[in-house]
Amino acid sequence: MKILFAAAEASPIAKVGGMADVVGALPKVLRDRGHDVRIIMPYYGTLPDKLANKPQWIWKGNCMFQDFDIFETTLPGTDVPLYLLGHGSFIPSRIYYGEDEDWRFTLFANGVAEFAWNYWKPNVIHCHDWHTGMIPVWMVESPDISTVFTIHNLAYQGPWRWKLDRIAWVPWYTQGHNTMAAGIHHANIVNTVSPTYAQQICTAGYGESLDGLLSYRQPRGILNGIDYQKLDPATDKYLEKNFTADTLENRTINKLVLQEEIGLNASRSAFFVGMVSRLVEQKGIDLIIQVMDRFLSYTDAQFVILGTGERYYETQMWELASRYPGRVSAQILFNVSLAQRIYAGTDAFLMPSRFEPCGISQMIALRYGSVPIVRQTGGLVDTVFHHEPAKNKGTGYCFDRYEPLDMFTCLVRAWEGFRYPDAWRRLQQRAMASQFSWERSADQYEDMYRSVTGIEAAA
Repeated sequence: MKILFAAAEASPIAKVGGMADVVGALPKVLRDRGHDVRIIMPYYGTLPDKLANKPQWIWKGNCMFQDFDIFETTLPGTDVPLYLLGHGSFIPSRIYYGEDEDWRFTLFANGVAEFAWNYWKPNVIHCHDWHTGMIPVWMVESPDISTVFTIHNLAYQGPWRWKLDRIAWVPWYTQGHNTMAAGIHHANIVNTVSPTYAQQICTAGYGESLDGLLSYRQPRGILNGIDYQKLDPATDKYLEKNFTADTLENRTINKLVLQEEIGLNASRSAFFVGMVSRLVEQKGIDLIIQVMDRFLSYTDAQFVILGTGERYYETQMWELASRYPGRVSAQILFNVSLAQRIYAGTDAFLMPSRFEPCGISQMIALRYGSVPIVRQTGGLVDTVFHHEPAKNKGTGYCFDRYEPLDMFTCLVRAWEGFRYPDAWRRLQQRAMASQFSWERSADQYEDMYRSVTGIEAAA
Protein backbone atom coordinates (compact mmCIF):
# COMPACT_ATOMS: atom_id res chain seq x y z
CA MET A 1 0.00 0.00 0.00
CA LYS A 2 0.95 3.62 -0.55
CA ILE A 3 0.47 5.48 2.74
CA LEU A 4 1.05 9.18 3.40
CA PHE A 5 1.39 10.31 7.03
CA ALA A 6 0.33 13.95 7.44
CA ALA A 7 1.21 15.50 10.81
CA ALA A 8 2.47 18.60 12.58
CA GLU A 9 5.25 16.71 14.39
CA ALA A 10 7.70 13.88 13.73
CA SER A 11 10.39 12.67 16.08
CA PRO A 12 13.33 13.30 16.25
CA ILE A 13 13.21 16.57 14.28
CA ALA A 14 10.05 18.23 15.67
CA LYS A 15 8.61 16.98 18.94
CA VAL A 16 6.19 18.49 21.44
CA GLY A 17 3.96 15.56 22.38
CA GLY A 18 3.26 11.90 21.75
CA MET A 19 2.17 12.49 18.16
CA ALA A 20 5.81 12.98 17.19
CA ASP A 21 6.74 9.55 18.57
CA VAL A 22 4.01 7.85 16.54
CA VAL A 23 4.84 9.64 13.29
CA GLY A 24 8.56 9.12 13.84
CA ALA A 25 8.35 5.37 14.56
CA LEU A 26 5.31 3.74 12.93
CA PRO A 27 6.18 4.59 9.28
CA LYS A 28 9.56 2.87 9.65
CA VAL A 29 7.95 -0.33 10.92
CA LEU A 30 5.33 -0.29 8.16
CA ARG A 31 8.00 0.38 5.54
CA ASP A 32 9.99 -2.61 6.75
CA ARG A 33 6.85 -4.65 6.06
CA GLY A 34 6.91 -3.68 2.40
CA HIS A 35 4.56 -0.68 2.31
CA ASP A 36 5.45 2.55 0.52
CA VAL A 37 5.11 4.87 3.51
CA ARG A 38 6.01 8.55 3.37
CA ILE A 39 5.61 11.51 5.73
CA ILE A 40 4.62 15.10 5.03
CA MET A 41 4.91 17.89 7.61
CA PRO A 42 5.56 21.66 7.71
CA TYR A 43 9.08 22.88 6.98
CA TYR A 44 9.73 24.63 10.30
CA GLY A 45 12.58 27.09 10.53
CA THR A 46 14.30 24.90 13.12
CA LEU A 47 14.55 21.83 10.87
CA PRO A 48 17.60 22.46 8.63
CA ASP A 49 20.07 21.84 11.46
CA LYS A 50 18.35 18.57 12.40
CA LEU A 51 18.30 16.92 8.98
CA ALA A 52 21.14 14.64 7.88
CA ASN A 53 20.26 14.97 4.18
CA LYS A 54 19.71 18.40 2.69
CA PRO A 55 16.10 18.76 1.47
CA GLN A 56 15.70 18.99 -2.30
CA TRP A 57 12.99 21.10 -3.91
CA ILE A 58 10.59 18.91 -5.95
CA TRP A 59 7.29 20.75 -6.49
CA LYS A 60 5.44 24.05 -6.17
CA GLY A 61 1.76 24.25 -5.31
CA ASN A 62 -0.90 26.87 -4.61
CA CYS A 63 -3.79 26.98 -2.14
CA MET A 64 -5.62 29.63 -0.11
CA PHE A 65 -4.15 32.21 -2.55
CA GLN A 66 -0.66 31.24 -1.37
CA ASP A 67 2.27 29.60 -3.16
CA PHE A 68 4.07 26.85 -1.27
CA ASP A 69 7.02 24.58 -2.01
CA ILE A 70 7.54 20.90 -1.33
CA PHE A 71 11.01 19.65 -0.44
CA GLU A 72 12.07 16.02 -0.13
CA THR A 73 14.56 14.36 2.23
CA THR A 74 14.51 11.35 4.57
CA LEU A 75 13.57 11.10 8.22
CA PRO A 76 16.88 10.95 10.14
CA GLY A 77 17.94 7.42 11.03
CA THR A 78 15.52 5.83 8.55
CA ASP A 79 14.89 5.40 4.83
CA VAL A 80 11.39 6.89 5.12
CA PRO A 81 10.86 9.68 2.55
CA LEU A 82 10.03 12.97 4.24
CA TYR A 83 8.24 15.78 2.42
CA LEU A 84 8.43 19.27 3.89
CA LEU A 85 5.84 21.92 3.03
CA GLY A 86 7.65 25.23 2.86
CA HIS A 87 5.92 28.55 3.45
CA GLY A 88 6.98 31.74 5.19
CA SER A 89 4.50 31.23 8.03
CA PHE A 90 6.44 28.18 9.24
CA ILE A 91 9.84 29.89 9.43
CA PRO A 92 9.56 31.10 13.08
CA SER A 93 11.23 28.79 15.62
CA ARG A 94 8.00 27.37 17.03
CA ILE A 95 5.63 24.57 16.19
CA TYR A 96 2.43 25.63 17.92
CA TYR A 97 0.82 28.79 19.27
CA GLY A 98 0.81 32.25 17.76
CA GLU A 99 -2.12 34.27 16.43
CA ASP A 100 -1.77 32.61 13.01
CA GLU A 101 -1.82 28.99 14.26
CA ASP A 102 -5.27 28.19 12.82
CA TRP A 103 -4.38 29.71 9.47
CA ARG A 104 -0.95 28.04 9.25
CA PHE A 105 -2.18 24.52 9.84
CA THR A 106 -5.22 24.95 7.61
CA LEU A 107 -2.77 26.00 4.90
CA PHE A 108 -0.69 22.91 5.64
CA ALA A 109 -3.72 20.60 5.41
CA ASN A 110 -4.81 22.24 2.14
CA GLY A 111 -1.28 21.88 0.78
CA VAL A 112 -1.28 18.16 1.63
CA ALA A 113 -4.54 17.73 -0.28
CA GLU A 114 -3.09 19.50 -3.33
CA PHE A 115 0.07 17.39 -3.06
CA ALA A 116 -1.96 14.15 -2.99
CA TRP A 117 -4.12 15.24 -5.90
CA ASN A 118 -1.33 16.52 -8.13
CA TYR A 119 2.04 14.99 -7.24
CA TRP A 120 2.02 11.72 -5.24
CA LYS A 121 -1.26 9.86 -4.96
CA PRO A 122 -1.45 7.48 -1.97
CA ASN A 123 -4.01 4.79 -1.22
CA VAL A 124 -4.37 6.15 2.32
CA ILE A 125 -3.68 9.50 3.96
CA HIS A 126 -3.13 8.95 7.67
CA CYS A 127 -4.15 12.22 9.34
CA HIS A 128 -3.13 13.20 12.86
CA ASP A 129 -5.15 15.52 15.11
CA TRP A 130 -6.97 18.75 14.20
CA HIS A 131 -4.06 20.14 12.18
CA THR A 132 -5.02 17.73 9.40
CA GLY A 133 -8.76 17.58 10.14
CA MET A 134 -9.84 19.15 6.86
CA ILE A 135 -8.00 16.57 4.74
CA PRO A 136 -10.74 13.91 5.16
CA VAL A 137 -13.28 16.58 4.14
CA TRP A 138 -11.46 17.41 0.93
CA MET A 139 -10.71 13.74 0.14
CA VAL A 140 -14.45 13.13 -0.20
CA GLU A 141 -13.77 14.55 -3.70
CA SER A 142 -11.40 11.58 -4.33
CA PRO A 143 -13.05 8.31 -3.26
CA ASP A 144 -9.96 6.39 -4.38
CA ILE A 145 -7.92 8.05 -1.59
CA SER A 146 -9.00 6.77 1.81
CA THR A 147 -8.40 8.62 5.07
CA VAL A 148 -7.59 7.44 8.57
CA PHE A 149 -7.91 10.04 11.34
CA THR A 150 -5.99 9.50 14.58
CA ILE A 151 -6.96 11.46 17.70
CA HIS A 152 -3.92 12.10 19.89
CA ASN A 153 -5.51 14.72 22.13
CA LEU A 154 -9.19 15.61 21.87
CA ALA A 155 -8.77 18.73 24.00
CA TYR A 156 -7.27 20.68 21.08
CA GLN A 157 -9.86 20.98 18.30
CA GLY A 158 -8.71 23.70 15.93
CA PRO A 159 -10.64 26.60 14.37
CA TRP A 160 -14.40 26.82 14.36
CA ARG A 161 -16.41 26.47 11.18
CA TRP A 162 -17.09 30.22 10.83
CA LYS A 163 -13.34 30.86 10.82
CA LEU A 164 -12.65 28.07 8.35
CA ASP A 165 -15.20 29.60 5.98
CA ARG A 166 -13.12 32.79 5.95
CA ILE A 167 -9.70 31.28 5.33
CA ALA A 168 -10.16 28.19 3.14
CA TRP A 169 -12.44 26.33 0.76
CA VAL A 170 -15.05 24.56 2.91
CA PRO A 171 -17.25 22.33 0.71
CA TRP A 172 -21.02 22.54 1.06
CA TYR A 173 -21.22 19.01 2.42
CA THR A 174 -18.85 19.67 5.36
CA GLN A 175 -20.12 18.44 8.73
CA GLY A 176 -18.70 19.47 12.09
CA HIS A 177 -18.48 22.74 14.03
CA ASN A 178 -14.67 22.77 14.12
CA THR A 179 -11.71 21.12 12.42
CA MET A 180 -11.46 18.17 14.81
CA ALA A 181 -15.17 17.41 14.44
CA ALA A 182 -14.90 17.63 10.65
CA GLY A 183 -12.03 15.15 10.60
CA ILE A 184 -13.89 12.71 12.84
CA HIS A 185 -17.07 12.97 10.78
CA HIS A 186 -15.55 12.60 7.29
CA ALA A 187 -12.63 10.18 7.76
CA ASN A 188 -13.17 6.64 6.55
CA ILE A 189 -12.12 5.38 9.97
CA VAL A 190 -11.20 7.03 13.28
CA ASN A 191 -8.86 5.73 15.96
CA THR A 192 -7.22 6.84 19.18
CA VAL A 193 -3.89 5.89 20.70
CA SER A 194 -5.13 3.55 23.44
CA PRO A 195 -8.18 1.29 23.94
CA THR A 196 -9.24 2.91 27.22
CA TYR A 197 -9.08 6.44 25.78
CA ALA A 198 -11.21 5.28 22.84
CA GLN A 199 -13.92 4.29 25.32
CA GLN A 200 -13.54 7.32 27.59
CA ILE A 201 -13.97 9.95 24.86
CA CYS A 202 -17.38 8.52 24.05
CA THR A 203 -18.55 9.76 27.46
CA ALA A 204 -19.46 13.27 28.59
CA GLY A 205 -16.62 13.38 31.11
CA TYR A 206 -13.88 12.99 28.49
CA GLY A 207 -15.62 13.74 25.18
CA GLU A 208 -14.87 17.49 25.11
CA SER A 209 -18.40 18.11 23.68
CA LEU A 210 -17.81 15.56 20.89
CA ASP A 211 -18.94 12.48 22.80
CA GLY A 212 -22.13 12.15 20.75
CA LEU A 213 -20.27 12.19 17.43
CA LEU A 214 -17.61 9.84 18.78
CA SER A 215 -20.21 7.41 20.10
CA TYR A 216 -21.60 7.33 16.57
CA ARG A 217 -18.19 6.82 14.91
CA GLN A 218 -16.96 4.30 17.53
CA PRO A 219 -13.20 4.97 17.25
CA ARG A 220 -10.78 2.08 17.46
CA GLY A 221 -8.16 2.10 20.18
CA ILE A 222 -4.65 1.12 19.10
CA LEU A 223 -1.99 1.42 21.78
CA ASN A 224 1.16 3.31 20.90
CA GLY A 225 4.51 1.59 21.19
CA ILE A 226 8.13 2.59 21.76
CA ASP A 227 11.31 1.85 19.84
CA TYR A 228 13.00 -0.91 21.84
CA GLN A 229 16.26 -0.59 19.91
CA LYS A 230 16.56 3.16 20.37
CA LEU A 231 15.33 3.12 23.98
CA ASP A 232 17.54 0.48 25.54
CA PRO A 233 19.24 1.00 28.93
CA ALA A 234 21.83 -1.60 27.93
CA THR A 235 23.12 0.60 25.09
CA ASP A 236 21.86 4.15 25.80
CA LYS A 237 24.75 6.54 25.11
CA TYR A 238 23.35 9.19 27.47
CA LEU A 239 23.77 7.06 30.59
CA GLU A 240 26.75 7.01 32.92
CA LYS A 241 26.41 3.24 33.32
CA ASN A 242 24.43 0.89 31.12
CA PHE A 243 22.38 -1.84 32.76
CA THR A 244 19.82 -4.59 32.22
CA ALA A 245 17.15 -6.20 34.39
CA ASP A 246 19.83 -8.64 35.58
CA THR A 247 22.37 -5.92 36.43
CA LEU A 248 20.22 -3.43 38.31
CA GLU A 249 23.08 -2.76 40.72
CA ASN A 250 24.65 -0.71 37.91
CA ARG A 251 21.56 1.47 37.87
CA THR A 252 22.49 3.01 41.22
CA ILE A 253 25.47 4.72 39.59
CA ASN A 254 23.08 6.57 37.27
CA LYS A 255 21.07 7.67 40.30
CA LEU A 256 24.08 9.16 42.08
CA VAL A 257 25.40 10.88 38.95
CA LEU A 258 21.97 12.36 38.18
CA GLN A 259 21.57 13.67 41.72
CA GLU A 260 24.90 15.50 41.47
CA GLU A 261 24.14 16.79 37.96
CA ILE A 262 20.89 18.50 38.99
CA GLY A 263 22.05 19.75 42.39
CA LEU A 264 20.44 17.22 44.74
CA ASN A 265 22.04 15.52 47.71
CA ALA A 266 23.71 12.32 46.51
CA SER A 267 22.04 9.43 48.34
CA ARG A 268 21.48 5.81 47.47
CA SER A 269 18.76 5.38 50.09
CA ALA A 270 16.61 8.47 49.33
CA PHE A 271 13.42 7.68 47.40
CA PHE A 272 14.00 9.55 44.13
CA VAL A 273 10.90 10.46 42.09
CA GLY A 274 11.13 11.90 38.56
CA MET A 275 8.79 13.48 36.05
CA VAL A 276 9.31 14.42 32.39
CA SER A 277 6.29 16.31 31.10
CA ARG A 278 4.76 19.36 29.53
CA LEU A 279 3.76 21.66 32.37
CA VAL A 280 0.07 21.95 31.56
CA GLU A 281 -3.12 21.26 33.47
CA GLN A 282 -3.70 17.93 31.68
CA LYS A 283 -0.58 16.42 33.24
CA GLY A 284 -1.75 16.73 36.84
CA ILE A 285 0.56 19.57 37.87
CA ASP A 286 -2.28 20.91 40.07
CA LEU A 287 -2.08 17.75 42.18
CA ILE A 288 1.68 18.07 42.53
CA ILE A 289 1.32 21.65 43.77
CA GLN A 290 -1.19 20.50 46.41
CA VAL A 291 0.55 17.30 47.50
CA MET A 292 4.31 17.53 47.10
CA ASP A 293 5.00 19.83 50.08
CA ARG A 294 3.35 17.42 52.49
CA PHE A 295 4.94 14.36 50.92
CA LEU A 296 8.43 15.88 51.14
CA SER A 297 7.82 17.02 54.72
CA TYR A 298 6.98 13.52 55.96
CA THR A 299 9.50 11.49 53.94
CA ASP A 300 13.13 11.56 52.82
CA ALA A 301 12.07 11.67 49.16
CA GLN A 302 13.63 13.70 46.38
CA PHE A 303 11.87 15.03 43.28
CA VAL A 304 13.00 16.23 39.85
CA ILE A 305 10.75 17.60 37.12
CA LEU A 306 11.87 18.29 33.54
CA GLY A 307 9.74 20.19 31.04
CA THR A 308 8.29 23.49 29.93
CA GLY A 309 4.75 24.81 29.63
CA GLU A 310 2.46 27.34 31.20
CA ARG A 311 4.26 30.09 33.09
CA TYR A 312 2.18 29.63 36.25
CA TYR A 313 3.19 25.98 36.54
CA GLU A 314 6.82 26.74 35.75
CA THR A 315 6.86 29.30 38.56
CA GLN A 316 5.24 26.91 41.01
CA MET A 317 7.89 24.28 40.29
CA TRP A 318 10.70 26.82 40.74
CA GLU A 319 9.22 27.86 44.08
CA LEU A 320 8.94 24.23 45.21
CA ALA A 321 12.62 23.72 44.39
CA SER A 322 13.55 26.86 46.34
CA ARG A 323 11.75 25.54 49.44
CA TYR A 324 13.58 22.21 49.33
CA PRO A 325 17.19 22.84 48.27
CA GLY A 326 19.07 19.60 47.72
CA ARG A 327 15.83 17.64 47.52
CA VAL A 328 13.85 19.18 44.63
CA SER A 329 15.13 20.20 41.21
CA ALA A 330 13.02 22.04 38.61
CA GLN A 331 14.60 21.72 35.17
CA ILE A 332 12.46 24.09 33.10
CA LEU A 333 13.84 23.23 29.68
CA PHE A 334 13.70 20.67 26.87
CA ASN A 335 16.64 18.28 27.06
CA VAL A 336 16.48 14.79 25.52
CA SER A 337 19.68 13.49 27.11
CA LEU A 338 18.66 14.66 30.59
CA ALA A 339 15.27 13.02 30.11
CA GLN A 340 16.99 9.70 29.42
CA ARG A 341 19.09 10.06 32.56
CA ILE A 342 15.97 10.79 34.61
CA TYR A 343 14.32 7.60 33.34
CA ALA A 344 17.48 5.65 34.20
CA GLY A 345 18.35 7.34 37.50
CA THR A 346 15.07 7.81 39.38
CA ASP A 347 13.48 5.12 41.52
CA ALA A 348 9.93 6.04 40.50
CA PHE A 349 8.30 8.03 37.71
CA LEU A 350 5.23 10.20 38.39
CA MET A 351 2.33 10.66 35.91
CA PRO A 352 -0.79 11.93 37.75
CA SER A 353 -2.61 12.93 34.55
CA ARG A 354 -6.12 14.34 34.55
CA PHE A 355 -6.52 12.57 31.19
CA GLU A 356 -3.96 10.73 29.07
CA PRO A 357 -4.73 9.59 25.51
CA CYS A 358 -1.84 7.12 25.64
CA GLY A 359 1.36 8.38 27.19
CA ILE A 360 4.84 7.40 26.10
CA SER A 361 6.76 8.43 29.21
CA GLN A 362 5.40 5.64 31.40
CA MET A 363 6.45 3.06 28.78
CA ILE A 364 9.98 4.44 28.71
CA ALA A 365 10.04 4.51 32.52
CA LEU A 366 9.03 0.84 32.59
CA ARG A 367 11.75 0.04 30.08
CA TYR A 368 14.37 1.79 32.24
CA GLY A 369 13.25 0.37 35.58
CA SER A 370 11.77 3.56 37.02
CA VAL A 371 8.57 2.32 38.66
CA PRO A 372 5.56 4.33 37.40
CA ILE A 373 3.19 6.07 39.82
CA VAL A 374 0.14 6.90 37.71
CA ARG A 375 -3.50 7.85 37.79
CA GLN A 376 -5.66 5.22 36.13
CA THR A 377 -6.91 7.01 33.05
CA GLY A 378 -6.57 6.55 29.29
CA GLY A 379 -3.45 4.74 28.12
CA LEU A 380 -2.08 4.57 31.66
CA VAL A 381 -4.75 1.95 32.40
CA ASP A 382 -3.55 -0.12 29.44
CA THR A 383 0.16 0.01 30.27
CA VAL A 384 0.69 0.17 34.07
CA PHE A 385 -0.75 -2.50 36.35
CA HIS A 386 -1.06 -2.00 40.09
CA HIS A 387 1.58 -3.61 42.30
CA GLU A 388 0.24 -6.39 44.51
CA PRO A 389 3.13 -7.47 46.77
CA ALA A 390 1.34 -10.52 48.20
CA LYS A 391 0.76 -11.91 44.71
CA ASN A 392 4.07 -10.70 43.25
CA LYS A 393 2.10 -9.02 40.45
CA GLY A 394 1.97 -5.58 38.85
CA THR A 395 4.38 -3.08 37.36
CA GLY A 396 3.63 0.18 39.19
CA TYR A 397 1.46 2.10 41.66
CA CYS A 398 -1.94 3.38 40.57
CA PHE A 399 -4.67 5.62 41.98
CA ASP A 400 -8.17 6.23 40.63
CA ARG A 401 -9.68 9.60 41.53
CA TYR A 402 -8.17 12.91 40.48
CA GLU A 403 -7.87 13.99 44.12
CA PRO A 404 -4.87 15.19 46.18
CA LEU A 405 -5.46 12.62 48.93
CA ASP A 406 -5.50 9.74 46.45
CA MET A 407 -2.22 10.82 44.91
CA PHE A 408 -0.63 11.42 48.34
CA THR A 409 -1.63 7.93 49.49
CA CYS A 410 -0.21 6.38 46.33
CA LEU A 411 3.09 8.23 46.74
CA VAL A 412 3.39 7.08 50.35
CA ARG A 413 2.70 3.47 49.37
CA ALA A 414 5.47 3.65 46.76
CA TRP A 415 7.84 5.24 49.29
CA GLU A 416 7.13 2.44 51.74
CA GLY A 417 7.58 -0.19 49.03
CA PHE A 418 11.02 1.21 48.20
CA ARG A 419 12.15 0.40 51.77
CA TYR A 420 12.10 -3.33 50.90
CA PRO A 421 14.97 -3.67 48.38
CA ASP A 422 14.38 -7.28 47.33
CA ALA A 423 10.69 -6.77 46.60
CA TRP A 424 11.46 -3.46 44.85
CA ARG A 425 14.01 -5.13 42.62
CA ARG A 426 11.46 -7.76 41.59
CA LEU A 427 8.99 -4.97 40.85
CA GLN A 428 11.59 -3.24 38.66
CA GLN A 429 12.30 -6.47 36.81
CA ARG A 430 8.60 -7.01 36.09
CA ALA A 431 8.40 -3.43 34.86
CA MET A 432 11.37 -3.89 32.56
CA ALA A 433 9.83 -7.10 31.18
CA SER A 434 6.78 -5.18 29.89
CA GLN A 435 6.42 -5.27 26.11
CA PHE A 436 5.00 -2.35 24.16
CA SER A 437 6.74 -2.63 20.81
CA TRP A 438 5.46 -1.08 17.59
CA GLU A 439 5.16 -4.48 15.90
CA ARG A 440 1.89 -5.31 17.63
CA SER A 441 0.49 -1.85 16.92
CA ALA A 442 1.60 -2.08 13.28
CA ASP A 443 -0.48 -5.24 12.82
CA GLN A 444 -3.60 -3.36 13.88
CA TYR A 445 -2.83 -0.33 11.70
CA GLU A 446 -2.30 -2.63 8.69
CA ASP A 447 -5.70 -4.19 9.29
CA MET A 448 -7.24 -0.74 9.53
CA TYR A 449 -5.65 0.44 6.27
CA ARG A 450 -6.84 -2.69 4.47
CA SER A 451 -10.37 -2.27 5.80
CA VAL A 452 -10.68 1.21 4.28
CA THR A 453 -8.90 0.51 0.97
CA GLY A 454 -10.06 -3.04 0.27
CA ILE A 455 -6.46 -4.00 -0.59
CA GLU A 456 -5.82 -7.57 0.47
CA ALA A 457 -2.56 -8.81 1.97
CA ALA A 458 -0.17 -10.50 -0.43
CA ALA A 459 -0.44 -14.27 -0.37
